[in-house]
Amino acid sequence: MQTESANQQNCSQTISTTGLDYCDQDMLSEKFKDLPKVAKENASTYLSNDPYPHIVFDDFFDVDFLSLVEATFPNLKADPTTQEFNNQAEVKLGSRRGDAQQSKAITELLRYLNSHSFVDFLQKLTGISEPLIVDPHFCGGGMHEVKRGGLLKLHADYCKHPETKLDRRLNLLIYLNKDWKTDFGGDLELWDKELKACGKKISPVFNRMVVFATTDFTYHGHPDPLLCPPEISRKSLALYYFSNGRPCSELRPSHIASKSTIFVKRPLENFRESQAVVKTLARNLLPPLLYRLLIQTKHRLQKPGT
Repeated sequence: MQTESANQQNCSQTISTTGLDYCDQDMLSEKFKDLPKVAKENASTYLSNDPYPHIVFDDFFDVDFLSLVEATFPNLKADPTTQEFNNQAEVKLGSRRGDAQQSKAITELLRYLNSHSFVDFLQKLTGISEPLIVDPHFCGGGMHEVKRGGLLKLHADYCKHPETKLDRRLNLLIYLNKDWKTDFGGDLELWDKELKACGKKISPVFNRMVVFATTDFTYHGHPDPLLCPPEISRKSLALYYFSNGRPCSELRPSHIASKSTIFVKRPLENFRESQAVVKTLARNLLPPLLYRLLIQTKHRLQKPGT
């Protein structure tokens, strides 16, 4: 039987906002508090799911805590440091590297998802043999928001961390969309390696967590424009997990570049994926001021009569 002092030690990491106090375990809903048991019971499902290893957990987090996370999600559009993507392959908003834009509740949740106990859970759930490594800088991850008309075409994610050069192995997404309706669209689509069919559609409803493998062939996205009302947006948190080394079977041949995001077309779909890749590379590699100057110059050159 745990003593009161032991309980206090276990809950030493707490947040207090609007009168709510949470320790790490309190962030989870009752049925998911025993993470080793959850991993053991769901490992075979994760590995066997089509079109590639993935799993969907509903109501994974305590409702009150995740409601606090949702309520303190910032207005990314109003923040000049936000990454704004606007091309044929992606129309979305994303937080910048680091945690400066995060609320207290979001910071604590992401800290927990990078903790040793949660990473051990992912290791057992997925069966990945190489030790998983977190990204405390949230490069490409953190907070994502898509407004009406936004989209993210099918793609395979970058396979190497841009700074550490570690191998990206897992994506974890948490959806924060209360009262999300089916006709809003925005389903996460998982496609097969040959891009012949969508193997799974996942609605981005509140308190849904998705974990899936990241390889050069795990194509996914929400490729059709959102139809939600202007005052509603598709909000999510994204975390990526890495390792030092990976199976060669998860990568394209070495002569085909695969370090950057690879956009692909669905059958009968037409968009300029190469242009989107170039824009993404420029935005990621150039200083923000220089990138904005480049885009402004391009727009001036494209105006009639210039």
